[in-house]
Amino acid sequence: MNVPENLKYTNTHEWVKILEGGIIEIGLTDYAQEELGDIVFVNLPQAGDPLTAGVSFADVESVKGVSDIFSPINGSVKEINEEILSSPELINKSPYEAWLIRGTGTIAGGELISAAAYRSLLPQE
Repeated sequence: MNVPENLKYTNTHEWVKILEGGIIEIGLTDYAQEELGDIVFVNLPQAGDPLTAGVSFADVESVKGVSDIFSPINGSVKEINEEILSSPELINKSPYEAWLIRGTGTIAGGELISAAAYRSLLPQE
């Protein structure tokens, strides 16, 4: 299971990367995309929409069903990944490059965990 050390993670299987200027990039982990199976549709918010930590901001539809994506930040959506809307399978192919949104705001206390802590949550292979 690919869990890059340079990212932070949530207990609900989102990854978080802090970009220059305090922009926060959010995507789905390798584990999440593997569990979901083939992703066929992504429903993303609009730029400017509010984000509330612990609350769903998007959902993905896969061959197994629909799953919510939860925000690790309190703030707002700055940008969405338009490419994902037309090619949701990119999440399956390259989950750590296929970001969903970029937002601004504050990371909720205790929401993010290290790669090692995230690995410990995953079922042992």
